[in-house]
Amino acid sequence: MEVAYKGISMKGGKIFIILSLLGTLGGAAWTGFTFYQDYLDMKAKIQSYTAPDLSAYDEQLAVLKSEVSMVLEEVTLVNDVATSLKNDLRDDIKTMKSDIRLQDRIIKDVETSVKEIDRQLHQDLKQLEEELDINIKKALSNPLAGTK
Repeated sequence: MEVAYKGISMKGGKIFIILSLLGTLGGAAWTGFTFYQDYLDMKAKIQSYTAPDLSAYDEQLAVLKSEVSMVLEEVTLVNDVATSLKNDLRDDIKTMKSDIRLQDRIIKDVETSVKEIDRQLHQDLKQLEEELDINIKKALSNPLAGTK
């Protein structure tokens, strides 16, 4: 197949190539137009976009923040009270320990004094027994002891 137009003759292969190029150029033009139209549609949607009303969420966040703040204040207060109680207990335990040491020292001193007094009493009783034995022996060895 051969086509002649204004003095140019073309055979089948060249016609096929020209038709393929024209189809490709037409497809590319159509694709470009479609992409450009999508771009214009997207641009119109973006320009007409209005942000949603988030004021309710903002109010809820503010309330939540204030509640969290109150809880943190209460936790801080409880922590302060617990720390104060811990310190008071520590001081009380230290005072009790020193009182117990003092009482132990007093008890040891009293025990030592009691032991010394007991020892002294035993010595005095032993001395009295010895003196009594001596007096009884004197009295019994006295010849006048048997007469009335």
